[in-house]
Amino acid sequence: MNQNNIILGANQFGKAEVRLVKITRDTARHAIEDLNVTSQLRGDFLDAHLLGDNAHVVPTDTQKNTVYALAREGVGSPEEFLLRLGEHFTTEFSWVDGGRWAAEQYGWDRIQAHGQPHDHAFVRNGQEVRTAVVVKDGPATQLIAGLHSLTVLKSTGSGFEGFPVDKYTTLAPTDDRIMSTDVAARWRYNPAAVEGLDFNKAYDDVKALLLEGFTENYSTALQQTMFNMGRKVLEAHPEIDEIKFSMPNKHHFVVDLAPFGLDNPNEVFFAADRPYGLIEAAVLRENASDAGRAWEGIAGFC
Repeated sequence: MNQNNIILGANQFGKAEVRLVKITRDTARHAIEDLNVTSQLRGDFLDAHLLGDNAHVVPTDTQKNTVYALAREGVGSPEEFLLRLGEHFTTEFSWVDGGRWAAEQYGWDRIQAHGQPHDHAFVRNGQEVRTAVVVKDGPATQLIAGLHSLTVLKSTGSGFEGFPVDKYTTLAPTDDRIMSTDVAARWRYNPAAVEGLDFNKAYDDVKALLLEGFTENYSTALQQTMFNMGRKVLEAHPEIDEIKFSMPNKHHFVVDLAPFGLDNPNEVFFAADRPYGLIEAAVLRENASDAGRAWEGIAGFC
């Protein structure tokens, strides 16, 4: 093959997983923000790859330092912070025409001391991890918020019946089972609707709606529950165009206690960690805005 037929394809580079803790000390009552930030730049980096010319290569160390410098001005919400990062890099360097900035945020609660929340002592809140991604592609900016590792379970109100059976099927149908999953969800905002949006308030409400949706109705399958959770979010938030889910079915099997002379009326279970069913789906509006390259690089979501 002629070497001239070999060209450079899509590329990006940056600093991954910059650990950032911001303490706000404006008053005696401190606030903590704990993030893991990744910055990746896209643009004119052809000469760096083909000629070894680093004139356009913004050092990844510079990208790390920029994360810390912008945090000095405040974080606010991971969505707002990433939008600021994207705006900085695409205006500071003329050859950077886009990029991808991502963050995980870890929650902290105030420690209760003598019946009162402490002003400057915190305990890590392990309920879920908040996520955000900003993708800039020329003039277009896409914003995707989300969460993962939100473990939920309901002890009844779920079954699984009516599935196809072949010679390899051993699963017995049931109309009463434990349903449990780790919710991973990401929702994409309509680009025209993010101006002035309170992202922290929106996040709290979406999380509450997801949890509420999980509790509602009898579930014939995790697929049905997942769709209802997504529909509930979209109906309440016109500024969100689509929401994607990736949720494992955390199987709980009834333990056979008959060898011990005991019955088991659906009360004692073996919680299996693998293998597990993995259910993924996107729930979106028919007239959703074009996602562009927003979902590139977000693994685990169809």
